[in-house]
Amino acid sequence: MNLVKFAMTDAAAGSWTGMLGTLLPLVLMFGLMYLLLIRPQRTKEKKLREQINAMAVGDKVVTAGGIVGKVVNLKDDEVTISTSVANTLITFKKASVSTVIKPVSE
Repeated sequence: MNLVKFAMTDAAAGSWTGMLGTLLPLVLMFGLMYLLLIRPQRTKEKKLREQINAMAVGDKVVTAGGIVGKVVNLKDDEVTISTSVANTLITFKKASVSTVIKPVSE
């Protein structure tokens, strides 16, 4: 009788450490995933938002579709660029900008 009681109390005490031992690697894995994947992506997005907000006429931009051009007009959420092909004007949303290249002053 005492042996059964001892086994039951030992199992109850061990279940807490067993559960902790199971959850700890899972929590560490999510923490590592946050540090390696999510945090750098958020930093990159924040930097791009700052570049887009600081964009001015005369800056070069690259769109998400790969079009490169010079900014000729800015509105609230739209950008008009001039491409090098026959000075074509293209208007698109600011969210489509993937890179802003500031002109180098000499």
